[in-house]
Amino acid sequence: MSHFHRRYKQYKDWDEIEEPKVIWLSGLHTPESYTTALIQAACRGKGWPLDKAIMYTVITKEKSAASIKKKLEYGTYVQGLYLEGARWNGEKDCLDYQRPKELIEELPLMQVIPVMANQLKLRNTLKTPIYVTQDRKNGMGVGGVFIADVKTDKHTSHWVLQGVAIVLNTSD
Repeated sequence: MSHFHRRYKQYKDWDEIEEPKVIWLSGLHTPESYTTALIQAACRGKGWPLDKAIMYTVITKEKSAASIKKKLEYGTYVQGLYLEGARWNGEKDCLDYQRPKELIEELPLMQVIPVMANQLKLRNTLKTPIYVTQDRKNGMGVGGVFIADVKTDKHTSHWVLQGVAIVLNTSD
């Protein structure tokens, strides 16, 4: 029920006040539609061709939505993401080995920013899938939301073998 109440509050505030500065993707019925709309809005606003735009992500140091005072002009902050197969090392600002008996951890806020694909040059990042659930699928057999760019200081194959992924909902 707490999930339902939080979802209701997010929709109600969005309708009556404004679009949230920080979105809780898990509280949306189809989170992949929201991320698609972010790209479409940026393309319309900046005059970009839709087929050339992609999303770029940055994991911030902020842990609380209350600390965000201003909405991004294009893109959004996302809260409520959980990392599996690794942990986020805030000091090194990259992926790190999990701590013993900690299989999943909540990430700080993530910025999701639409950019032109030809202007993005990434190094030392892992293309990390974001799924709706830890099962990595939903009742219809799908569950991928989008791909995040997560910083790493190790070769990407290391994290692929660890099964690193980000999820919106945990089994807890």
